[in-house]
Amino acid sequence: MDTNTVKPAKRSALDKFLTGIETVGNNMCDPVTIFLVIIVAFMIVSAILTATGVQAVHPGTGEVHTANNLLSKDGLRWFISNVSANFQNFPPLTQVMIVMLGVGVAEKTGFLSIFLRNLALRIPRNMVTFTMAFIGMNAVAAGDSGPIVLPPLGAAIFYSLGRHPIAGLILGYASTTVGFAACVIVQMGDVIASSFTIPAAQLMDPSFNASPAMNYYFMAVSAAFLAFVLTFVNNSIIEPRLGKYESAAVEMEADLTEQEQQAFKKAALVALIFIVCVALLCLGNDPFMAKPGSGGDLLASDSPLMKGIVPLITVLFFIPGTIYGVYTGQIKNDKDVAGLMADAMRTMGGYFVMAFAASQLLGIFNYSKLGIIIAIKGAEFLEMIGLQGVPLMVVFIVLTFFIDLFLGSAGAKWAIMAPIFVPMFMLMGYHPAFTQLIYRVGDSLANGITPLSSSLPLVIAYAKRYEKDFGIGSIMSNMVPYVGVVFLMWTALIAVFMIFDLPIGPTGQIYL
Repeated sequence: MDTNTVKPAKRSALDKFLTGIETVGNNMCDPVTIFLVIIVAFMIVSAILTATGVQAVHPGTGEVHTANNLLSKDGLRWFISNVSANFQNFPPLTQVMIVMLGVGVAEKTGFLSIFLRNLALRIPRNMVTFTMAFIGMNAVAAGDSGPIVLPPLGAAIFYSLGRHPIAGLILGYASTTVGFAACVIVQMGDVIASSFTIPAAQLMDPSFNASPAMNYYFMAVSAAFLAFVLTFVNNSIIEPRLGKYESAAVEMEADLTEQEQQAFKKAALVALIFIVCVALLCLGNDPFMAKPGSGGDLLASDSPLMKGIVPLITVLFFIPGTIYGVYTGQIKNDKDVAGLMADAMRTMGGYFVMAFAASQLLGIFNYSKLGIIIAIKGAEFLEMIGLQGVPLMVVFIVLTFFIDLFLGSAGAKWAIMAPIFVPMFMLMGYHPAFTQLIYRVGDSLANGITPLSSSLPLVIAYAKRYEKDFGIGSIMSNMVPYVGVVFLMWTALIAVFMIFDLPIGPTGQIYL
């Protein structure tokens, strides 16, 4: 719709730069193809390292590592014989499938969308910006619903309060993308990330073990901390920049029906009861969820609570999703439930294809010993140039940020990077959980401005309801302040954790 608040602007250097990124990103190969290219490249590298006699000495054990030639007769025999085993033993595969059984039902019935909408529409006026930001930070627990539901809802809420709707839309998009790794509960992103981190760490230390909650303390603190940061950016930069909005009214979405509201209340109540039951199982001198014989240690990596976090998350989403579906008439019998779960699995087809390629890459790292050799040589180089502490952390965040602009899938990037950087940082004295944390920060920051975001076209379409000339340059120009300020403040928070050597999760720490 027409408005006088935003004037058509000439193409700026930033717009041209972002257009270039969009063009390059859209013309890049599919992540699966990238995996296959890397696999072939590493096969060739393994042959070169074997022929030249390159060795790496483990600084801790003194063990000498030499590469196994994947292009030799033995190497090719190993590869052909282990294609199936590599895929079957790929850690993220079963965990993601289990989580999606629950999340899929909650998403397909609409429970997750209704949950976000009910939260957002019940915000006190003086807490709108912070609460919207906080909900967005935690919307990652709702899968892909956050970037789809929150931006248009934020625009409508801001408009109803006489504020600029584009500011609400951008806030909703920023909060669900720029800090999407931060969340007050353990969510599927934690499961996927840890599933790559643990086997990567085992390349260096076969006895290493940790839980998906290895980053939980830091991410829970980040969820609240970054909500304040996003509020500051909106109030100090974005809304003053946009000015006052004047236009014909844009109607908010229709209210939920009485049936939907009642169904949501029943589903939410059952979810709350489940959470209380789990909490009760964590109480007492020898709680059920604690590691047996540990004196009540709930956070040990092999405690039922930590080992069972994946099925617990699944049930937490499955129960309310099913209840909501039953009371809204979407689920009439057990066949409907099974059908929704099957639909959720069908949407994961692309992930399974990527997982197959990633599993072969991880297998090659294990067999060829390239991961260990690169890690040792890389650690020696970083030690030689004296890059440690916060500077090392910043360089790794920027590297991850840059890669994310061109390779959208977080799992695909970490599948490639984890076998190299997790062992490398372990040799430098950093815990695998901390390396994973740094990666997730860099990956989150880029989500807000990467042209490869699947929700970006949808957000632009929503924005055109309020500003007919709104385009990719418009959203990028408004997202850059969020990305820049969050980068500075999130890095500062990491530095605080490093300085005081604070634990970053139940099974995670900064230093080994």
